Order: sequence, then structure tokens, then C-alpha cells
Amino acid sequence: MEELCPRFESAMQLVSKRWVGLILFDLLKGKRRFSEMEANLPISGRLLSDRLKMLEQEGIVVRNIYSEFPVRIEYSLSEKGNALEPVIQAIQHWAEDWVTLEDKTNQEVK
Repeated sequence: MEELCPRFESAMQLVSKRWVGLILFDLLKGKRRFSEMEANLPISGRLLSDRLKMLEQEGIVVRNIYSEFPVRIEYSLSEKGNALEPVIQAIQHWAEDWVTLEDKTNQEVK
């Protein structure tokens, strides 16, 4: 039996962290301001900020500050982050083919 690669395990821990996939999916569409991302995603501002900082530290997200009034800050994917595009797209295609969403009314009854 082949041993699990430590790099694979680290990568899975990173991308499977709650909300990271949705943040990456949103940033694949292009540069975003924090307020745009907060409006697009069902996540609190504090947690979004934490995840963006983590992704920035990992070199996946780039934070660009523009000296304007008011100051404009945009987030985008780095080369490393853009390299995840085929992975995110593959997960999206798999989800469309295989994942079914239960009717919320059925979930509430259970």
C-alpha cells in the first residue's frame, strides 16, 4: 500500500478549511474588493478576513492596496492561486454530476 504523501495531506487541509473553496471560486472570476466578497459569500466579515490573511500567508492570494481616497484594497489570486483553477473546476463539475441537494423542508422535518 502506498503511503499518503505529506504534501497532499497539507494541501487537503488547506483547501478543505471551511469557506476556502468558496473564496477561491469567487476570486477565480477576477479581482475583488473585500466588500464585494462579503456580499457574494455567506460568511462573516471577521472569518472572511481571517481566511484571506491565511491565503495571503500561503502565497495563494495577493492583497493590493491603492493609495486613493478612500484607500482601495483588492484581492486577487497569485500564480500559485491561479494554479488551483483546474482543481476547483474539477470539483465543480463533479458536484454538478454527483452531489444532490436535499429539499430544505425535508431537512427541517427530520
